[in-house]
Amino acid sequence: MAYTIDRYPSGESPRLGAMTLHPVAESVPRARRWFRKFIAPYNPVCSIDDCALMISELVTNAIVYGQSDETWLVRVEWFRDGTSLRIEVHNPGFPASVQLRCPDAADAHGRGLLLVDAIADSWHSGPSCFGGTVVSFVVADAWPV
Repeated sequence: MAYTIDRYPSGESPRLGAMTLHPVAESVPRARRWFRKFIAPYNPVCSIDDCALMISELVTNAIVYGQSDETWLVRVEWFRDGTSLRIEVHNPGFPASVQLRCPDAADAHGRGLLLVDAIADSWHSGPSCFGGTVVSFVVADAWPV
């Protein structure tokens, strides 16, 4: 099973790196590990643990809710926009299906976007430039001015 990492930023782009993952449970901890490893050289001052948690939640959602009749991958990209860090998770699911849920205390699922909403400075969902859905979040002041 092949996974790919692109850790070399482009001079014309704010993208710092990207990874593609198969839609399987093992990809969730892999996404956390790879993000931690490849963001470290950029020395962000924000909580890498918080970012890794939010990536875990969004990759899990991408795996659970992504749909395609063909073989597909989950794509994670991270960008530096001035002092902010933006992370995007792409999957082939339908964009309109992304929504915050209000699970009951007894519900075992449904808290992923609530965590992202509580931790990130902002988040967004919509159509992905790769087709399907993108869910992204921003951590403001990830780097000093």
